[in-house]
Amino acid sequence: MEHNEPNRQKKLFVSGKIRFLVSISLLCIAALYILIKYASTMLNPSPPPQPVSSNAFLERGPILDRNGRILAIQTRLGNISLWKPEMEDLDILVRELGPVTGIPFAELERMITQSPHDFLYIQKRVDQSVIEAVETAKAAGELRGIGIEPVLGRIYPEKKLASQIIGFVGDDGDTGLAGIEYAFEDELSPGNNGEGRSQGGSQVILTIDTNVQHILEGIAEKTLTENEAEAVMLIAMDPKSGDILGSASLPDFDPNNIRGSNEVSRMDRPAVWAYEPGSVFKIFSLAALMDSGSINKNTVFICDGKYERTTNAGENIIIRCLGSHGPVTAREIIMYSCNAGAAYASDRLGADQFHYRLENFGFGIRTFAGNPGETTGVFRSTERWSARSKPTIAIGQEISVSAYQMMQAATAIANNGILVHPKIVSRIISNDGKLIKNYDNGSPERVISAETAGAIRQYMEDVTLDIGTGWRANVEDISLAVKTGTAELIDPATGAYSDTDFIASCIAMFPADNPSLILYIVIVKPKGASYLGGRIAAPPIREAAEALIDYLGIPRGRNPQVSHQGSVMIDSDVPAEMGDLMPDFTGYSKRQLVPLLMRDDLRIDIRGDGWVIRQSPAPGTPLHPGDAVLLELE
Repeated sequence: MEHNEPNRQKKLFVSGKIRFLVSISLLCIAALYILIKYASTMLNPSPPPQPVSSNAFLERGPILDRNGRILAIQTRLGNISLWKPEMEDLDILVRELGPVTGIPFAELERMITQSPHDFLYIQKRVDQSVIEAVETAKAAGELRGIGIEPVLGRIYPEKKLASQIIGFVGDDGDTGLAGIEYAFEDELSPGNNGEGRSQGGSQVILTIDTNVQHILEGIAEKTLTENEAEAVMLIAMDPKSGDILGSASLPDFDPNNIRGSNEVSRMDRPAVWAYEPGSVFKIFSLAALMDSGSINKNTVFICDGKYERTTNAGENIIIRCLGSHGPVTAREIIMYSCNAGAAYASDRLGADQFHYRLENFGFGIRTFAGNPGETTGVFRSTERWSARSKPTIAIGQEISVSAYQMMQAATAIANNGILVHPKIVSRIISNDGKLIKNYDNGSPERVISAETAGAIRQYMEDVTLDIGTGWRANVEDISLAVKTGTAELIDPATGAYSDTDFIASCIAMFPADNPSLILYIVIVKPKGASYLGGRIAAPPIREAAEALIDYLGIPRGRNPQVSHQGSVMIDSDVPAEMGDLMPDFTGYSKRQLVPLLMRDDLRIDIRGDGWVIRQSPAPGTPLHPGDAVLLELE
């Protein structure tokens, strides 16, 4: 055993040496593999990560007017925040941040010191100009502790314009809470295109013309101020198509600053507010009576200053008139706005038939023009009428309507008896420009004969004569069919008609022989020198008519339109060109401007349709690469 011990030790030594050499060899092989792999990676790098598709950020669709002018659009906004532990000096921060945010120094200081938290928001949903100002200040070493949190936002470039119609979204910037934003939430929101791919929201095109809306809102603002009124509505509508071209409602609000508004300013009064229309309603009650055959153009009634009738139950019913008009026919009832004549005329037709014919005009039923909160008005069934209901309704009381219902009913008078339903939305277009839906506002309906409608328009035309109540609405060189109205409001305290609160109104359609536009104004609780519709509502109708006749190109005596059977030869359009100086493009058509879009050295922006009416920069201005050129068409 002793003799074999050295040999065994020698074998163990050799075996350990071999294991060591094997281990070293394996480590060398692993190291060599790592070096080769590293070299391969350096010489043949993997492709860079692919950029995220722009479709990953899906925007809410825009709302546009009938000419493509943007009324609501998605954008990037920002929240300004403060992390107090990084703030060095409160006084310095307040002096630096105040001019950027527009927040008064004292309010900023109070906001920061009174917050119990280290983190707080200074201002939410600020636009890009404020974001850039904050970023510039931070780059200069200012605004320590201030941060910018990017958020999606909704902006309304036209501010208050048509704000109640457009509506607004919530703080998330992507959920409609009122108006078109709410009613067309499914269309405006990003979603699936039906082929398994996500896409941005669709475009909602309105019937509103921004220029018409500007005109109406300006006149409404002036009327509100001059009459110290509580509210004013002024609407323009094409009776042939039902398109509402403009719908002003004051007071209004700026949807960019929803927290600065209140419920009254956000109310879309023409759609959601029900009121007694007063004497304007006589054109519909007289039309219903004439069309039924109960009265005709020669039927005479005697007005001695009041309507008076005693029922079989002994109730004495009296409806007073503004004057004693003597013998009156339907013409004089409308021209003088005779309450007694209208009330006596209503006695010729039974209650059920009278209700049925007025209901055919759309009273008591929603118009479905586009506002989801639209009122039906109040038009009770005959079972709930009293003995005085029929003559009272005939003069526009004991019935509540919306302004859109009045516009809808007026189309039957304008269109020779054919009623056309109003609409605010024209069509829906996908985010890639494909037509999804043309909005149909229902089939036109005949509600009275052409003869009755024509007669009512003739009587309304006489309202603009010197002896009529609407002579202040008269426009030179064009015939207007007009009806004025004055209605008493119910006093909530007494439940009776107020002696001080009134609604003054006026409706007009023109040209009277074949109307292409209807205007309607309602002045709520005027407090000026007068409250009568003929005195305070007719003049703004004339002002609106003058402006819109010219803008819409409605034929008038001093600006006639001529038709003929021949043909006219015109020179081919000359394509627009630009050199080193800005040309005068006034009057150029959109077709002529198309070649300018091929310029890659200038930023060309063509807005609207028709012909150039405004441009920037002005003619003769030197042009340089990168300059922006704006051409506005109408």
